[in-house]
Amino acid sequence: MEMIIGETAKKIRKAVAHAVVGQVETLDLLLVGLFSGGHVLLEDVPGVGKTLLAKALAASIDSSFGRIQCTPDLLPSDVTGTTVYNRKEEKFYFRKGPLFNRLLLVDEINRAIPRTQSALLEAMAEGQVSVDGETRLLDSPFFVIATQNPVESQGTFPLPEAQLDRFLMKVSMGYPAAEEEREIFRLAKRDEVLKEVTPVAEPAEIMAVRKAVRQVHMNEAVEGYLLEVVRQTREMDGVELGVSPRGLIALGLASQALAGIRGREYVIPDDIKELAPHVLSHRLLLTPSVRLDRQSPADLIRELVNRVPVPVEGDGEPVES
Repeated sequence: MEMIIGETAKKIRKAVAHAVVGQVETLDLLLVGLFSGGHVLLEDVPGVGKTLLAKALAASIDSSFGRIQCTPDLLPSDVTGTTVYNRKEEKFYFRKGPLFNRLLLVDEINRAIPRTQSALLEAMAEGQVSVDGETRLLDSPFFVIATQNPVESQGTFPLPEAQLDRFLMKVSMGYPAAEEEREIFRLAKRDEVLKEVTPVAEPAEIMAVRKAVRQVHMNEAVEGYLLEVVRQTREMDGVELGVSPRGLIALGLASQALAGIRGREYVIPDDIKELAPHVLSHRLLLTPSVRLDRQSPADLIRELVNRVPVPVEGDGEPVES
């Protein structure tokens, strides 16, 4: 069980490394999202390699790749597709939109109007789209990487909390280290680095990995730790709205995926600690005073997981299995 998860992650890492320098942690978080059936929101400044990473990931799993550049005039039909009349054949046919790709990059999702955002998020939640009264299923696996720029606010439509909750994780790539940036500069001189990324996994293998993730073991003690972390988010000072049961399920499933990626068949508290800031922070609604103090939701979650007692074995060692 854990073998297929860990081996698939290892193959994808190796393939993506032909085009992407560094970003090992970010790639692992994207794999957590892909393997657990969730979607990822990348919040970062332009130019740090979000598009290249998404394309390289799609190429490594032999999947169709689509990209949507969000603007205020982007309509739902521009992403879902539309019914077109063919005069020559005298019949209607459906022209698929970019949503009908297995891996989809949605650039600057907060620049799309709420109607278009809703169309995207409906597809993410249901794995299907409805056009002209007909429901069309999306191919599996279907994985969305959406981005938003945290610096610019003019001309944007921020995602409301209910829609943010649809994302499994919110991740920041950050700037590369000095040596990594040197290697990026050298790599940029080569032509079409993406051609060096060869497919190492089929969509069917990703679906098998998703099935295996749900079989990764979580014992009662670790389950209790997970529940306590989520419950305490609803009692934190400065938090108006804590994490919902959907967030609890998301953190549990993501922890199972991370455990499998790390080569284990069981979840440990450190998996939950590592993922909690990414899975839970965007699900918190902070009070105005905390927002004015510019306190980061991710930092609040890190403080919380460090306060919640970690389950221990009879000899006082942290529980592992």
